[in-house]
Amino acid sequence: MGDTVREDRGSEDVWVVGIGMTPFGRHPDRSVRGLAEGAVTEALADACIEARDIGAIVFGNAVQGAVEGQYGIRGQIALKALPFDGTPVINVENACATATTALHMAIAQVRAGLCDIALAVGAEKMIAPDPDVSMTAFEGSWERAERADVIDRLVALGAGTPTPPEDRARETPHSVFMDVYSAFAKWHMAEFGTTQRQLAVISAKNHQHSVHNPLAQYRKPFTVEEVLSARLIAWPMTLPMCSPISDGAAAAIVCNTAGLKRIGSDRAIRVRAAVMMAGGRRPPDAYDRHIARRAAAKAYEIAGLGPDDIDVVECHDASAFGELQQSELLGFCPLGDGGALADSGDTALGGRIPFNPSGGLQSRGHPIGATGLAQCHELVTQLRGVAGARQVEGARIGLAENGGGLMGVEEAAIGVTIYERPGPSDA
Repeated sequence: MGDTVREDRGSEDVWVVGIGMTPFGRHPDRSVRGLAEGAVTEALADACIEARDIGAIVFGNAVQGAVEGQYGIRGQIALKALPFDGTPVINVENACATATTALHMAIAQVRAGLCDIALAVGAEKMIAPDPDVSMTAFEGSWERAERADVIDRLVALGAGTPTPPEDRARETPHSVFMDVYSAFAKWHMAEFGTTQRQLAVISAKNHQHSVHNPLAQYRKPFTVEEVLSARLIAWPMTLPMCSPISDGAAAAIVCNTAGLKRIGSDRAIRVRAAVMMAGGRRPPDAYDRHIARRAAAKAYEIAGLGPDDIDVVECHDASAFGELQQSELLGFCPLGDGGALADSGDTALGGRIPFNPSGGLQSRGHPIGATGLAQCHELVTQLRGVAGARQVEGARIGLAENGGGLMGVEEAAIGVTIYERPGPSDA
């Protein structure tokens, strides 16, 4: 029985055949609907198909309810002007992992044979006339009923590396999740000797990458010294180390083998693994059981690959520490060595394992309901070999990691996706 399942795996292949993305940034004149329409229209054109070819739509949005009061049928409203007559729309919300959740649900639709071609969309408009509204939207992504306990837990986690006295008064307003990353970074500093400068190395590297990404929110290069001297947000994080508030949308069209035969695309990228997990159950000292590490291990197992097989990574660097941590948890260096890996230059373009050639969340931007699909957009672009000045030479296999929310001392939701450019024998 087990061998039969293994032999049938070929019929479950899923392919990304179309991608679309708006520029990320401040778009005061564009609504969630306008942003979504832009990304979807581009994805349909990229796949060379029409709206009537789509069998199901999964729409991701995380904060429109909190910011605009639009709950419930967000996807139906956002896409109402497009000719998806009768096509089912599934709405998903999963904190910062919303877009990856939408993508994985679209993958599940075609893998199960419920349809041959599906569309995943992530759209977010976070910049509101009242900045406090945007900040408040993040409050729903952790345990509101236990807010005081969560704060106490974070304070305790970072107690081994207290904020320097001279920096306490320099911290400036920020979202609650920068406090989360600050606590995680302080713990890592106490445990492994990680430095603020190593975080600045990661930030400067990603801002340099974004110079070559026309869709990035920020395209200004920074030196390490400029990152360190910038406005302090939540120690040890300065402003360039943190993702901005952003508007934007991204979309991907996926299909099964039957759908691929109908479309006839010669630029399709195979999905080798798509893993979602829920975190929050490990004790603080069990770093080796972090939910991202477990999700990555499962993804590698499904794909039949390991970290050494990966050519390019897009990870959830809502802060510079996020990339440092994920470089360890995804298996690209031993636990505790993320700072040294950054210092080595291996994660920069031209290095052994480039991370975030798009610029990552820190400079590409982070409209949270669209981020996971922006990662998909970048990796498909890389694996097609059309990324221009930020192209990772010879990229054939890419990995995306997208986390969302907080439970305990880790992400509440984690998604790991592995993509592959097929070889001649797969054509």
